Amino acid sequence: QVQLVESGGGLVQAGGSLRLSCTASGRTFSSYAMGWFRQAPGKEREPVAAINWSGSNTYYKDSVKGRFIISRDNAKNTVYLQMNSLKPEDTAVYLCATSSGGISWPSGRGFGAWGQGTQVTVAS
Repeated sequence: QVQLVESGGGLVQAGGSLRLSCTASGRTFSSYAMGWFRQAPGKEREPVAAINWSGSNTYYKDSVKGRFIISRDNAKNTVYLQMNSLKPEDTAVYLCATSSGGISWPSGRGFGAWGQGTQVTVAS
């Protein structure tokens, strides 16, 4: 069972940037697709970005395309989410997850093994 720990959240002004990290335990990280999801208060969890096992394919929610970049470093068992030009509507708890199968997008179905999340707050 893979365990995930997210970090890098915080409070930022609109237009600012944050870089989230998600580090996985276990020796099979490179075999998993990875995804970032977010959940705002009173809203359902939604997929934000995903990346396949090698990093050659990436997927994004429409509203973050051109602003967010997902990447991974398999040697460090870590996936990143670089978030630029942040908006107040990006405020949420951001969670990472794994998928041992393919990436179903934009639904994000098939991801699991959730981390505890990291809070991102964007002030207007």
